[in-house]
Amino acid sequence: MDEPLEIEQEGVGAPAWAAFGDLMAGVLGAFVLVLAAALVGQLDLANQLEAEVAQRQAEQARREALERALAGPLADGRITLVEGRIGISGAVLFAVGSDQLHADGRALIKSLAAPLRTYLAQRDEILMVSGFTDDRGLITGKGAPKFADNWELSAQRALTVARALMAEGLPPDAVFAAAFGPQQPVASNDDAAGRALNRRVEIAPTPRPRQATAAASAAASAASAP
Repeated sequence: MDEPLEIEQEGVGAPAWAAFGDLMAGVLGAFVLVLAAALVGQLDLANQLEAEVAQRQAEQARREALERALAGPLADGRITLVEGRIGISGAVLFAVGSDQLHADGRALIKSLAAPLRTYLAQRDEILMVSGFTDDRGLITGKGAPKFADNWELSAQRALTVARALMAEGLPPDAVFAAAFGPQQPVASNDDAAGRALNRRVEIAPTPRPRQATAAASAAASAASAP
């Protein structure tokens, strides 16, 4: 009697296990990539938060340094200091509709020049002198200053203060003027008190443009070269 035919079963199921292994390897690889991406994202976020904290600390230190430098004028109320901007009432500096400094205004600018000069010498910053007006029309008539509008008046006042600061020893490349006219009011123009607040000059330290800094460094290097 013939013996039963035996059929080889070796290797049955091996392809399935191989496919399962490949699948698991793919899943593991994807998990590793996701984990790596998450870690990189967390690292970027941590670096960003650290940079923001450092920037805020530097800004706070800058404001405190400016406040210390201007302690005298701040204490007697001749100026204000809000978010790093030095505010001076237009009435302290100028007659209504004029760009010529009062004697008291010129004395105030002179008192600010020395601490501002010291402040700038310790930092790579420049001063933006900004002129602002209320929204009322200019005074006209015989003897009245001739300005086309409030924009021109604010520009001339900013230039007057900038030039006064330079006359007191601030470097010309450390001061520039800007005009805002009736824009950016700090109070309502509907009453006299509000309009008086809007007629002002602000002096704000601001970072020196990088291009100018690089040019100055290059010039200094060239000058020191043998």
